[in-house]
Amino acid sequence: MSIRPPDPMSTRPVGLPTRTPVETDRKDRTSQEVRETPREPASRDRYFDLLRAVALFRVVFYHLMGWAWLPVVFPSMGVMFALAGNLMARSLRRRPATDVVRGRLRRLLPPLWLLGAVGVTGMLLGGWGPGEEGHPGWWWLHLSFWILPLSDPPYGEGLPGVPGLIGGDWAVAVGVPLWYLRAYLWFVLLSPLLLRALRAAPWPTVLAPVALSAALEFGPPTVPGWRLESTLSDLGAFGACWLLGMAHQEGVLRRLPRYVVPSLAPVVACAGLWYALTQDLRTGHDLDDMPFAQALWSSAAVLLLLHLSPAWREWPRRLRRWDRLITLLNARAVTIYLWHNVCIVAVETLWDRLWNIGVLETDAHWILVSPWAQLPAVWLLTAGCVVCFGWVEDLAAGRRPRIWPDGRPGAHRA
Repeated sequence: MSIRPPDPMSTRPVGLPTRTPVETDRKDRTSQEVRETPREPASRDRYFDLLRAVALFRVVFYHLMGWAWLPVVFPSMGVMFALAGNLMARSLRRRPATDVVRGRLRRLLPPLWLLGAVGVTGMLLGGWGPGEEGHPGWWWLHLSFWILPLSDPPYGEGLPGVPGLIGGDWAVAVGVPLWYLRAYLWFVLLSPLLLRALRAAPWPTVLAPVALSAALEFGPPTVPGWRLESTLSDLGAFGACWLLGMAHQEGVLRRLPRYVVPSLAPVVACAGLWYALTQDLRTGHDLDDMPFAQALWSSAAVLLLLHLSPAWREWPRRLRRWDRLITLLNARAVTIYLWHNVCIVAVETLWDRLWNIGVLETDAHWILVSPWAQLPAVWLLTAGCVVCFGWVEDLAAGRRPRIWPDGRPGAHRA
């Protein structure tokens, strides 16, 4: 819309400069060009991409090995929640809260629906049904958590597997990791309120989840129902990590003196590790079973990692060789997380068949008993799931489906 040149007969205060019609038209065209120029997408923080890739690799490695010290060395779940909180806060600064929440749900739910379509169908074919929980009506209601995971979706325990292909605990492998999606969903829904509270009172808000975890750990067990208790437990264990990610995006951590985080975080981490050791930290009983210790250790580790954040816009020279792998892990993080447990069960089942090969049993016994030998097979099968199921993440994000999104332009498109 152009502005009409000023009327020469109009009265103007003496001394004010006047614009010629040419100057007015040039300014209007410039303003219109600025409004019509598309906003450039924000550049990726490659340091955060590296953390997400390491966290995802550690999750797969831990679920295969089962070593209790792995979550201590690198608390993957706390890091992943912190990175998601950081991204959520950045989005809330640019767009309305309803649009941001809707966009996060659109990216999260379709991969879950695809897993449910395959997994629940297999469970039903295996004999799982409304009678499993003793109340058919509740079973149908709980089945809706496969659509919107406000609580843990049900799954069939003890179902038979496919002999020689996948073991009988495959349904547990499908259902157990979904606690992460449930916790992620609640953090997304609460994020507009959490961000508002963080801006009003930063550190009381960050410490509130730790206080909740302590209350659940040491207070009287007054939470009604295991579903509500598990949700509150995860919010307490990882809420501080999510909020620290938001605080990093809001600049709260940068306002601290540089010596505060390196001085405080090790103390909190030592307190969490000490409590975990008093609760018999060992293989089969690790931080995942100790929400309060998890809250202390993970929040301290996240605080240090965010404090050290170098904000890479480009890879350092030593990491450039890993660019395609890290890009792929970030682009297919949800698919890898949802399907890798099933891949582990399938590989373990196939590995048991190797005992029928006499040469391996007598001359290469270590191949049959070592999980290290299974690790390449697990990742190979997981890569197959990325090819078969990963495209749904592109559709959920409104992108053209890609088979192998490792960052090469135009490569491996569906």
